[in-house]
Amino acid sequence: MSPRRPDKEAPPPPEKKPDSNRTILVGVYGREIPKEMAEDQLDELERLVETAGGRVVARALQERRGPDPATYVGSGKVEEIAEAARAQNVGWTVFDDELTPTQARNLDKKLPTQVLDRAGVILRIFAARARSREAMTQVELARLQYELPRLAGPSQGLAQQRGGGAFRGGAGERKIELDRRRVRTRIARLKEELKAIETQRDVRRKGLKRVATVSLVGYTNAGKTTLFNRLTASKEFAEDRLFATLDPRHARLHGVGGRAIVLADTVGFLRKLPHTLVASFKSTLAEVKDADLLVHVVDASSPQASEQRAVAEEVIAGFGVEKRRILLAYNKTDRPHAGALDAEAVRISAATGEGLPELREAIVARLKALGSRMPFYGPGNATG
Repeated sequence: MSPRRPDKEAPPPPEKKPDSNRTILVGVYGREIPKEMAEDQLDELERLVETAGGRVVARALQERRGPDPATYVGSGKVEEIAEAARAQNVGWTVFDDELTPTQARNLDKKLPTQVLDRAGVILRIFAARARSREAMTQVELARLQYELPRLAGPSQGLAQQRGGGAFRGGAGERKIELDRRRVRTRIARLKEELKAIETQRDVRRKGLKRVATVSLVGYTNAGKTTLFNRLTASKEFAEDRLFATLDPRHARLHGVGGRAIVLADTVGFLRKLPHTLVASFKSTLAEVKDADLLVHVVDASSPQASEQRAVAEEVIAGFGVEKRRILLAYNKTDRPHAGALDAEAVRISAATGEGLPELREAIVARLKALGSRMPFYGPGNATG
């Protein structure tokens, strides 16, 4: 047997596998969205990606009158992003707005990475955070409603196309072949389950209406759960990360002279929340509508405090809540903050306890003005 002749050309080196944690963020700016605002939104998107388990290594901002209907940023910019992704060994490209089904399919073909949008990242975070039966049902319903128009064929959906990677625990990892009919059937069943859960929640709400109820609301990561723990002597999970709280929590408000007041901690708000998620969490957000009083918590230390306040106020207004039922509280005032604070707001620090006596007094005074029921507990609890 003659010896094997050497190949004329050496085989090409194996292609480097993209790093599933490395991510490029993509956004657009123009007349309606100034560049500075677009950069702020990418800052927030980066926090979302990090919360989901990714690591941002690059950004791409494109000036346009509006998103390109085919590729969001235009074919030329897509080619630039593809080159950068290959050069930097990127595994994910995340877009700041919710992509249309057409945009998602086109970008899947043109980019050497997995493709995701802001809505998809948020859904993955919610899926990882959900613990109760209600939250898990709400998140799955939102995920399926988000995926349904994006199904590429009779048995291949977004969950298959975007599986794996750094965003562990989310919907993209579920390798389940769902066609449109099966998805619609599952959506119908989940809606029925939520109706049953909402009925149980309504029964509990009727019990709570015997006493005054106060809900903490505001932008995500404003410090609501830390404040909830301070005001109720609870030990609920609180961490400096987005969407640490999904399920409403209730506890008796302490330090109000024994009055019966129940405090609720609710899910945080965010710019560009997926509409499917808002719709699915309707029963949870009903805590906002049904409360006697809302304490709107704003992170005073955030450079985007005014914008975050405006986003939360827009969501609150959607529930038809009167302004007199809203008490504004600026949190984290022990930290440096940008700009002047509303003179009528209560200034507090949930971390240090500063301003909490004044906040309790303001809550009681506002509830009295609203005519809310605040019966007293027994003599043994008069100091609570």
